Amino acid sequence: MEDSTIQELIQSNQIILLFALLLIVSVIITKFSSRLGVPTLVLFILVGMITGSDGLDIIYFDNAAVAQLIGVFALVIILFEGGLQTKWSHVKPVLPAATIMATLGVFTTSAVVAVAAKFILDFTWLEGFLVGAIIGSTDAAAVFSVLKDKNIQIKMKSTLEAESGSNDPMAMFLTISVIQLLTNDQAGIGSLIAFFFWQMGMGLFLGLVIGKLGSKAINVINLDSSGLYPLFAIAFSFLTYGITSLFDASGLLAVYIAGIMIGNAEDLTYRYSVVSFSGGFAWMAQIIMFVILGLFVFPHNLFTLTNVLSGLIISLVLMFVARPIAVFTNLIKSRYTVKEKLFLSWAGLRGAVPIVLAIFPMLANLENSQVIFNIVFFVVLTSTLVQGSTITYVADRLGLEEKKVSKPLHSLELISIGKANVEMVEYHVSQHNRIVGQSLEHLVLPENSLINAIIRKGNIITPNGQTVIEQQDVLYILVSRKSKKHLKKLLEEERRSLEDIQGNKNV
Repeated sequence: MEDSTIQELIQSNQIILLFALLLIVSVIITKFSSRLGVPTLVLFILVGMITGSDGLDIIYFDNAAVAQLIGVFALVIILFEGGLQTKWSHVKPVLPAATIMATLGVFTTSAVVAVAAKFILDFTWLEGFLVGAIIGSTDAAAVFSVLKDKNIQIKMKSTLEAESGSNDPMAMFLTISVIQLLTNDQAGIGSLIAFFFWQMGMGLFLGLVIGKLGSKAINVINLDSSGLYPLFAIAFSFLTYGITSLFDASGLLAVYIAGIMIGNAEDLTYRYSVVSFSGGFAWMAQIIMFVILGLFVFPHNLFTLTNVLSGLIISLVLMFVARPIAVFTNLIKSRYTVKEKLFLSWAGLRGAVPIVLAIFPMLANLENSQVIFNIVFFVVLTSTLVQGSTITYVADRLGLEEKKVSKPLHSLELISIGKANVEMVEYHVSQHNRIVGQSLEHLVLPENSLINAIIRKGNIITPNGQTVIEQQDVLYILVSRKSKKHLKKLLEEERRSLEDIQGNKNV
């Protein structure tokens, strides 16, 4: 074997070892993030900065195109997982407000920041507006990460998640439009506006269509192992982004919509496996993305006195002026209270999307592109560190926290049943269900169905024929896939029939 080949193998092995160590360190520090009160994504960025050439000098990385590619790749996974976790019943009531904030809210924030950037950085108006456009949108990766385990009111969570998941087209539109104007690309205002509506409309349409097809495919195609279903679902996220991008529409919006469609699909096959795998995959994507973005920045360029002072002032303008103005002016006719608007103003986190957008000027070889990137990076770091670490405190002070719900003591891990073509169905018994008070031996279930476990007040009960079903029980029923719809129909019909009887009595 030639020496060059041996050296290549050694380098490959070293890269794999380094990747493993970075991943392990990043995972471990998530354990301490809550104790330190620091959002995990900030710690991931710090890992990248420390291991970079300005830190321990382990890795040298300055490829803008690769950083952008990794950022987009990770955002697809993060947005898809966010969509899977989003409940349509929670999003629907706040959709008008979230849509307004994802469009007009982004524009308002960008305009206010642009004024500050123009005078603070001594930029032209177009360069100032470019800074505003880049940091004008809230970030899905940051919002999903910070809000995930917080006991904040569902209305607030849903508004922020829906806004951050759908405001990328507006930020992308503003950023690309300004870059085109700065590079003298003679694109008319009318064509740019048409491009924005095409991005939004086509992204929404393709997200709905591919998401619907994806959920149908997951339910219809019988795979040999349950482990293949999560991969199948993830494949649809990349398919959604790829097809939408071919139509020159917003792939990130389409991915988020597709995730909502699949996550809210009725009787999704192996839902637990799909959601849990996507959650783990999203964590890995988040770690890799923020570590890479940390590697891409050079602290000796970032933390100069000029950048720190300029970035700090722009951060303060963003947090205390631009975002509140955007919230209070655009939601003036909404049903949000003043306290809710104050919380939405404070919780407008910036994260990966602004940093990825800040790479665009570099790829376009714009003058001051490095300055813009450094300022945006500093603003994101400040926003995430200050706002992200105080969200729970602010929600508590404004009375917008919910009572902490203790996690169930039980954990039922579903394994692959191969080609047996059966599934484990989780069914929550409500007080209106007619099966309450019935023993299992008198319960009519479809053929080839079996209640394997009952969770009652956090305890697992081994069922037998004399076991009586109580309200709030959680039943785990093993059922053949062909009988799954019949089982659900049977349970739902019983529930409706009882409600009808009660309704007649009231009349």
